[in-house]
Amino acid sequence: MSPPARSSRFTSVDVLRGWAVAAMLLVNYPGDWSHLYAPLEHAAWHGCTPTDLIFPTFLFVVGVSIALGMSRGTPSPAGRRGLLGKAWMRALRLVAIGLLLHALAMWAYDSAAFRPWGVLQRIGLCFGAAATAALYLRPRAQWLCIVGLLLGYWALLFAGGSLEPWQNIASRVDAWMLGAHAYQFDAATGLGHDPEGLLATLPAIATTLLGVRAGVVLRERGTRGLLVFGFAALALGGAWSLLLPWNKNLWTSSYAVWTAGWATLLLALCHQLFDVRGWRPFGRSMGINAITAYAGSWVMACVMERFGVFGAIYRGVLQPTIGPLLGDKAASLVFAIAFVALWWLLMWAMAKRGIRISV
Repeated sequence: MSPPARSSRFTSVDVLRGWAVAAMLLVNYPGDWSHLYAPLEHAAWHGCTPTDLIFPTFLFVVGVSIALGMSRGTPSPAGRRGLLGKAWMRALRLVAIGLLLHALAMWAYDSAAFRPWGVLQRIGLCFGAAATAALYLRPRAQWLCIVGLLLGYWALLFAGGSLEPWQNIASRVDAWMLGAHAYQFDAATGLGHDPEGLLATLPAIATTLLGVRAGVVLRERGTRGLLVFGFAALALGGAWSLLLPWNKNLWTSSYAVWTAGWATLLLALCHQLFDVRGWRPFGRSMGINAITAYAGSWVMACVMERFGVFGAIYRGVLQPTIGPLLGDKAASLVFAIAFVALWWLLMWAMAKRGIRISV
């Protein structure tokens, strides 16, 4: 049950990243947002559904990849500065791609306001911060950073006086900074909220750093170490939720630990199946071109939405054929599965030809 000797490339990490991206596409592109199965929806506010595990799992894998990428020994000070510069250039490219995608969404959906925060923007910031910590902080200092981020954010939420929608401190900061550019904004009250806003990025960095530490466990202790790590995180996150509810919109500290626990157990499963037992790495092609799949699917969805293709396919083909037999929720899900299958096939074709686009 040990990892492959001296390997800095684990197939399991690519597979889990691919699963996370495929799951993102599945929940992001249904045929009809009004007809969704409950597990494919985010919790309305407090709580944690299977869908709420997807984004933190991806960020967790970002951290794992950082740890494995730095497994070749301690770089010199000059080498460390060079790696830091490369890490933040990559982080800025992710942020830039995210901003471009949101500009495209404005065109596709005739939106009046540009939204600066988003998924790729958060991934970029978390990657840059976690890479900096991995380069310059020893393991104990990294753990102290994780604890400080989680407890400090808890204290901020407590000081804000409320965890309710619109009234909590994270939402108030979003409204103050962004106004109409927040994901949600009420001009009459001046209240707003962005699920990828500024303050909630702090515990998301902790999620990524937990991935960094899990990556070290994967490299040094294999499946058993990951199982201990994962179950400990689940126990802590579950107990913490009695005081601070799980909440993806706020990325509460208990939610960060709870979701890291599930991500660790999924990593342990993938490691055991694909690294140790040598199973065929189903999903790896999505994982090695994850950003391409995410950004490409966004571009396709925007173009299809702008020209009415999405609605024509769903309402003209799937809904009238599948809806009467299995219901509108099933028709909506089939549309999402077909969309994921298309991108799965495209990424498989790219991998087959050795094409890998690195951001």
